[in-house]
Amino acid sequence: MPAPTTPRSTPIHAAPGWRMPALIKASIVCHAGAGLAVAAEPSLWPWALGVVAVNHGVISASGLLPRSTWLGENMRRLPAQAAARGEVSITIDDGPDPAVTPAVLDLLDAHGARATFFCIGQRAAEHPALAREIVRRGHSVQNHSDIHRHNFSLLGLQGFADEIGRAQQRLAEITGTAPRFFRAPAGLRNPFLAPVLQRLGLTLVSWTRRGYDTVQRDPQRVLARLTHRLAAGDILLLHDGHAARATSGGTPVILDVLPPLLQCFAQAGLRAVTLPEAVDPR
Repeated sequence: MPAPTTPRSTPIHAAPGWRMPALIKASIVCHAGAGLAVAAEPSLWPWALGVVAVNHGVISASGLLPRSTWLGENMRRLPAQAAARGEVSITIDDGPDPAVTPAVLDLLDAHGARATFFCIGQRAAEHPALAREIVRRGHSVQNHSDIHRHNFSLLGLQGFADEIGRAQQRLAEITGTAPRFFRAPAGLRNPFLAPVLQRLGLTLVSWTRRGYDTVQRDPQRVLARLTHRLAAGDILLLHDGHAARATSGGTPVILDVLPPLLQCFAQAGLRAVTLPEAVDPR
């Protein structure tokens, strides 16, 4: 299969059909009101500046909360129908990693579980056979941006369009299926992300709970976070890329966590499925 090409930059303005969140509408009213107040009475500028500053603080805080819905739609749990079927989703970020992902696939196979891999576009391009193997084994590859930029949440409309669009094209060309879901690096974002995702046909996904397995080296603590109040419909977050190494033995934490986690699913009567399966069962 030929190497994926980098798409030409396409300007993105307003996404058709995008439903502006209430917070953004309120922010527009806030800015307009502050401007009109100062125009009518210049002495009110300290009050107006304070209101605008508070508004910007609320917007910034919303972007720093990965599970927030204030900046737009954000899938934090599976649909109610999936929960009724006893389904949960394991989502695995930052790969594919040839040192970790194959072992993850073997563990999932051994337990008859399916997972969703939020892959970094460039990593998938570096290891296309591994990305295709994920799909061949019945799992799902979804969009986790092209290079996992540390300043991702500071990008504007065109920056988001380029970064997410490149990953979308790479992953579609490698796996043969265009991603339907997107997860922001570290879950951080700003108000410009939602309209870009809408135009690209992507749904933002966060999680119900995560194990912090990129920094936590104790598999038992990671497992405890993932299984606390575990319920049907949960979306769990783990990592095959950037995975911390366990204190005992130095293996990637995900490899120590998956077996008992999948056993916990079995004991609770839960079934691990991919996000596309949960949303559109066949």
